[in-house]
Amino acid sequence: MSAPEFRTLGPGNLRGVLLMVFSTLCMASMHSLIRYVSADLHPFEVTFFRCAFGLLVVVPWLVRQGPSSIRTQRFSLHLARAAVNIGSMLCFFWALSLAPLTEVTALGFLSPLAATALAALLLREQVGLRRWIAILVGFVGALIVLRPGFAAIGQGQILTLVSVVLWAGVLIIIKLAGRTDSAVAITAWMSMLMAPLALIPALFYWTWPTLPQFGWLLVIGVIGNIGQIAMTQALKEGETAVVMPIDFFKLIWITFIAYFAFGETPGIHSWTGGAVIFGAAAYAAMRERRRREEIPPRAP
Repeated sequence: MSAPEFRTLGPGNLRGVLLMVFSTLCMASMHSLIRYVSADLHPFEVTFFRCAFGLLVVVPWLVRQGPSSIRTQRFSLHLARAAVNIGSMLCFFWALSLAPLTEVTALGFLSPLAATALAALLLREQVGLRRWIAILVGFVGALIVLRPGFAAIGQGQILTLVSVVLWAGVLIIIKLAGRTDSAVAITAWMSMLMAPLALIPALFYWTWPTLPQFGWLLVIGVIGNIGQIAMTQALKEGETAVVMPIDFFKLIWITFIAYFAFGETPGIHSWTGGAVIFGAAAYAAMRERRRREEIPPRAP
């Protein structure tokens, strides 16, 4: 085994891969539980509890970091990020209650590609021909999943696409906030602002959950944040090019869960389109990483 291959399989990358597998299992489980509880509770209410119970994971971490770690001069930007993030989550959770889980998951892989396109259009970031081709390939993958002209495009699929665009906007705002604020501050303000914002639409559809439903909502909030933390740590431990392809496990987990829990049998179009979208997104991410490595550091 050559030295580069050995480094690829090094302990840092191995930990990153294992954490990413765990993260995808958490997220797939959360999405499946959202489908389950949305049979009796409106997705907007589920969104609120996802944010509120997610604070149980974040608050102890914020206490350890201290108040100085979340100081910001760009509160309005954090507020805008939280509002757009809530819009994306509301659409995505609603889609999970309406559309096949595998289709929603497959279309969700479009987010990095949409963020790349928005960064080029709004932030004037340089996007080379190869990444534009990857974006086009991802769009083709979405057409494979949706099959316009051969299958009806339902409200769930449309909501997923709206969620993808909004989440891409969130990623753009995070880039802007990252120019002045730390990752700790960005995460903290997101967590503290999203719960009260999510409560507003939830109140229009409010029904008090039963005790078992409270339990499931608690699990949704906790495993959702644990999954996000695991993904963040995975990217910190391992190389992006090694870790990010593991995100495709999300589609694998959701296929098994959807079949055994809800009797959903995914069509070949969901797998094919999801693979095309994911491959395009992974390629675009690797091209971006190589581009950054090729940029010479600025002189002090």
